[in-house]
Amino acid sequence: LQGPRYVSPVPRGGFVVSEECGDVKVFRSSHKLLSSLSSKYGHQFGNPAGVCVDTDGSILVADEQRRTVHLFPEHGAPICLVSTGLQRPASMACSSSGHLFVADTVENCVKVFK
Repeated sequence: LQGPRYVSPVPRGGFVVSEECGDVKVFRSSHKLLSSLSSKYGHQFGNPAGVCVDTDGSILVADEQRRTVHLFPEHGAPICLVSTGLQRPASMACSSSGHLFVADTVENCVKVFK
């Protein structure tokens, strides 16, 4: 890993790690690298920060530099979920009821999205 920042477990085992100014890597429960989101989806991150995984197994990534949150489904193209209203998204969490909690370090608050 190159500058690991945030980590989140994956519901079916394994974990996801964001790298500072780099990529987001997915690991199996055996700690072996499964994939890189940049390689798998052809997506370029500015500065990936917070990561979380929803109940469907989709990976959500906050990008500090681009001020966005993208969803990376197991199959299909990435989807930009949040493109406005964030100054510096950092840590994130997904709830089982479909809410996304994003800590915005510039505005000193947690923003909730449905």
